[in-house]
Amino acid sequence: MNHPLGRRDFFHTTAAITASAMTGAYLFGDTTKRPKLKKAVKYSMIHGGRTTRDKFDLAKKCGFAGVEVDSPSALNRRAALKAAHDTGVKIHGVIDSVHWNLPLSDPDPTVREEGLLALLQAIDDAAYFGADTVLLVPGVVRGGVTYEQCFERSQAEVKKALPHAEKNKVKIAIEVVWNDFITKPEQLIEYVDSFKSEWVGAYFDCSNMIKYGVPPAEWIRRLGPRLLKFDFKGYSQAKQWVPIGEGDENWPEILKALGEIGYDGWATAEVAGGGEEYLKKLSATMDKVLGL
Repeated sequence: MNHPLGRRDFFHTTAAITASAMTGAYLFGDTTKRPKLKKAVKYSMIHGGRTTRDKFDLAKKCGFAGVEVDSPSALNRRAALKAAHDTGVKIHGVIDSVHWNLPLSDPDPTVREEGLLALLQAIDDAAYFGADTVLLVPGVVRGGVTYEQCFERSQAEVKKALPHAEKNKVKIAIEVVWNDFITKPEQLIEYVDSFKSEWVGAYFDCSNMIKYGVPPAEWIRRLGPRLLKFDFKGYSQAKQWVPIGEGDENWPEILKALGEIGYDGWATAEVAGGGEEYLKKLSATMDKVLGL
């Protein structure tokens, strides 16, 4: 029986399939569950295109299945929702974009109140877009604010937002950043668990926490079902910020850990961004490090 492919094409195709299988075996082994990942970028990283629809078209063209948007922002909500619907590029999450300027840990109760209102608005925006999380940096340990004060003040404000989050079916995802607040897995676990609510979870940045010495895979394993989403860039202890894939993240181990906890969700890049050529290159690099 003749094979439908030509002899040369057949051997090239067979070689490609074999190489793909070998890559999968290298990353995961034969028995490790593979995480189900969907590739995304922050909407602010898409620099090409003049209109909202142009940017969603570009995201799709470059291979991204989703975006995260800021709240508040100048983004036209109606135009963004229509563009997401028309292109199939999902707005999977909303980022509370004022959590640094209006931290929920601020000594001034007026600032905390403004920060809470912004969080409530971000939850509303997430519900409007059909997104399931709001990324939140809960506080900052600086300017005379201690760790304990940051914990207690921000916890009190987040608790006020929980009824609104539950009503809108939007989870508040606590992100780890260089805010001197949460630098160890046990601290993030303690903070998330303190709410005793399914509407608070963890948003883990695989690159930010390398600075503090605990490998990303260990964070992931210890967070377990608390992990709602993750994002990443590239971080090297020797060089600091580097392109994705050139840092100390140890992607095979990260992917293995994600598989072990049964992660099924978004993998979002958080880098400077650029136009079509840049985004296509970024997309290909993400495919490589994520084993897609």
